[in-house]
Parts: sequence; structure tokens; C-alpha cells
Amino acid sequence: MRSEYPVTWLSPTHLLALLLLPLLLGGCEDPGEAPDPDGEATPALTGAENGFRVALARFSHETCTFCPGGDPGIEDWTRLGPPLEGEEVLEHSAYVQGFVQQSREFGDVELIGLTSPRGVFGGTSRSWNQEEVFDHFVGTMLEELEAAMPVDGVFLSLHGAMAVRNIPRPEAEMARRFREVVGPDIPIVATFDLHGNEDAHFLEWADGAFVTKRFPHYDAWRQGERAARYLRSMIQGSYTPTTAVRRPPILTATVLQWTGQSPLMDVMERARRWEDREPGAYVNVFLGFPWSDVPTLGTSIHVMTNDDQALADEIADDLAEFIWRVREEWASGEFPRPAEAVAAAREAIAQGNGPVVLADYWDRPGDATWTLQELLDQGVARVLYSALTDEPTLDRIWEEDLQPGDTFQGQVGGYTGEQAGPPVELEGTLIWRGERWGYDRIAAIEFGEGSVLILAPAYQQNTSPEQMRFGPIDPDEFDVFVVKSRVHFRRGFDETGYAPTIIIVDAPGDWFGTVRLEALDYRNAQVEDFYPFGTPTDWGAEAPDRW
Repeated sequence: MRSEYPVTWLSPTHLLALLLLPLLLGGCEDPGEAPDPDGEATPALTGAENGFRVALARFSHETCTFCPGGDPGIEDWTRLGPPLEGEEVLEHSAYVQGFVQQSREFGDVELIGLTSPRGVFGGTSRSWNQEEVFDHFVGTMLEELEAAMPVDGVFLSLHGAMAVRNIPRPEAEMARRFREVVGPDIPIVATFDLHGNEDAHFLEWADGAFVTKRFPHYDAWRQGERAARYLRSMIQGSYTPTTAVRRPPILTATVLQWTGQSPLMDVMERARRWEDREPGAYVNVFLGFPWSDVPTLGTSIHVMTNDDQALADEIADDLAEFIWRVREEWASGEFPRPAEAVAAAREAIAQGNGPVVLADYWDRPGDATWTLQELLDQGVARVLYSALTDEPTLDRIWEEDLQPGDTFQGQVGGYTGEQAGPPVELEGTLIWRGERWGYDRIAAIEFGEGSVLILAPAYQQNTSPEQMRFGPIDPDEFDVFVVKSRVHFRRGFDETGYAPTIIIVDAPGDWFGTVRLEALDYRNAQVEDFYPFGTPTDWGAEAPDRW
């Protein structure tokens, strides 16, 4: 407990309030992402008078630069709604809500929400962000920050895997631009997703990074709380950060980064052990996001200590050496292709080991049809396919004004290229259409023997059966679930015991999204510089740019 409160110790009353907080507020369905659009938002902070003033902004994107979704512009970043303003900023995402709630506990922190984009249409399936997007939104934040000065601190809710044309390190560049406004003495801290690609540059401009230690990201709220305590201790002058960054050259697909199994479970536990043992130490591990073709690609360790550089270096070295020792056990993997995976699902159902999850981990655009076609060819019944990206088919349903009960016949999916597979001919009945998951158009088509296909206008990663419980759809009636997810689905299907059989489905080819990263045409990094795709030797104490 000591490392969680290195400066300001909580009273028993405050500690009890923190322990009861999830029960009192209910939380959000997906702690690592924005709150469910159908859920309730956490009340915004009312700032205390004559206290500390902290500016808060959010700009988060996990960018798949190899995806065919096109470079999103400002219109794509506002399609899901206008930018968040003022109090709205304080209610969006678990990271922010954790920061806000902890600030409320202090009672002397006033938060200033800077206008921030909600999220890009298509999410992580979109390609490079346009430079205009970055300049526009960051520019708006900085104008509001200048008008709000003076402030005592800055909190940024980021991702770490954003990629922007002509800006090699977007999060570090954002910190640099904020630093120009607030000056050298105002603390800047940020929260990150563990899939971030971050080297030492961010901490050249900022004072602290707080990274989720769990995938699925159950601790996003917690990292926001930690960032609030850390920032306040800096403002009070009781914490002077010293930092250390190490970059063991390991590059992995995110499907291999599940922290619910060893050795990554052990890596994160080792980080927590250092934090428990050394008051004032904060230990963060980025596992990297390989589909952002950026120069900061790969694994990274960021450590902060209170004015103790030797300790920061010791911890960073220890984590880097440990990760390198256990690399073979988590840096590679093989999974069945669609035909084999569907056959295994049939066998599991026959043996009474259903329901079964088939996770198309590699399908980032969400329109791939290989698994759907195999399910049809092998005659699998009672399938809930949630969801297939297909905006053209949704356009057709709305243009023809098809209503529940109407016959549907036509092709679905497979429109982004060879990787997606050919469109599938489907005949069935439209059973539902309407708004869902923040989209204005969703459709459900019943086909075959009790199967349902849900169509979404953009990539949709569903992580629990409850997200699929709407209209006439009852998830408990299905034997097979197809999801477009790598690990987050384990939150609702695996770690709850809902689905006894989990099958990760691989692609029938060497494309982006798979574990076969050597097939990708990297331009800003060399895949052979990383394990397991090469044999890197130029790293260690003698190579500070790598470490």
C-alpha cells in the first residue's frame, strides 16, 4: 500500500470511500474504454475554490497504419459527435473518471476540461491520422489552456499508439506543445494503454506516465487515480521525479499480450512488487502495438522515482532483463485457421463443452468473411456473429426500408480487399434494426438454423454477452459466438466462465493483424531488429538509444 500513497496518506474514512467507490458508482461496462453509450456517466467534478487548478484533455487513438480504412480527417473525428467541452471532458473514459474521482476526494483541486475529440469513426481500424487532425485538436486545447492560465498542473489521457502523418511521436509532441504553454515548472502527467509505442521522448517533456498493467484493461480507472495522486504530490513540492526508460527489442502481436497468463502475468506482478517494496516508485510496461508503423515501435519500460535516479535505473534494468529472459514464452504463437477452428467448435459442442467463442483476432477492419463461410459450409447452427462490418449493406437496408420480418438476400462483408475474403451470399430474415453501440444504424439478420448475423457500420469489438442482448436477441440461446477481438472478449466470455471453449482463429494468409509481422512492409522500423523476427544484439547499457 505504501507505494500507492508516497506523499499524501489516506485516512481510514477516505480509504473506505475508495474501497466502496465501484459499488457506489457502478463503473462502466468496459473499464479500458469509453463508457457504454447506453450506460450512466460518472458525475463531473465541481472544482474547489482557492485550490489547485489542473487542466485536463483527452486525445486517444490506437492507429493501425496498415489498415485500409483511409486516413481519417476532422470529419471522421466528429462523426460520432462533436468534441467534448468543459464538464463533458471530465466524464469520458475510465482513465479520466479515475483521475476526476481521486481529485474530488482531495477536495482542493479544480479541473479545467479542455475541448477534446470523442473518438474516430471506425476506431482502431482506421489508418494514419492526418496531420491536420492533430494540429486542429491540439491547437484548440492549447488556445483554451492559454486562456485558462495560470494552472498548477496538466493531465493528459492518451493511448500511446497514435500515428500521425509527418509527426513521428504524437504523444511526445503533444506533451512538448503543452510544455511550451505552461513553462518548465508545471507538472504534466498522462495515462496510457499498455499497447502504446513510447520511447524516452515523452518523459523529456512530461513528468510521469501511468500505464495499464492488465489486458483486458481492468485497471484504467486505477491508473487515472494514481496519476492524480502523483500530480498533486508534485504540485505540493513533495515529489521530484527521476525517470528511467529501457527498450528491450521485442515485438509482438497484441493477441499474445494477454496478462491473464504467465509469463506476462509475472512481468506485471514484478512491476507491482517493485512499487510495493519501494515507496514512491512507479513502474510501467508498454508491450507495444505492432500495426502502428512508427519509429518508437515495440516494448518499453518507464520508471519514475522520487529523486532517486539510481533506484529508477535499478528497477528499469531489472524489468528489462526479466522480460528478455522470458521472451520466448510470450513473443510467438500459432492458432488454427478457419476450417480447423470451426471443426474444433463443432466437436466441442458435440461433447457438451459449449458455448464456444471463435475469436477472429486478426480482423481489424471487421469485414472478413472466412470464418462465416466456414460456419455455413460446415453447417453449424445457433451462431451469433457479432459483429460484421458492412456499411454498404446497412445502406441498402435503410435505402430499401427493410423492416423486421422482411426477407433479406444478398452479399455481406468482404469489401476491403483480399484479406477480408470474398463476400458471402446470405439469405435470411431481418429481425432488428436501430441504434446501438453509439452507431445510428445496426441490423440483425436471422439465417440458417437459429443463427444471427449482426451488421455494424464500422469495426465493433464486443467483449461480453450483455452487449449482444438487445431486441429479440438472447445470447444464452446460442452455441457459438464469433467476435472480432484479440483479448478483450475474455472479460465477458472467458474470465466469467460463460464460454467453456475459447478458440483463437487465425487468418488464411500472411496479412496485417496476424502474428506474422515479418510479412508487413514496415517503413519506419525494421522488423528484424526485434525478437522473435531477428536476433538483436545491439542493446544493453552500451546502447542507450535502444534502452
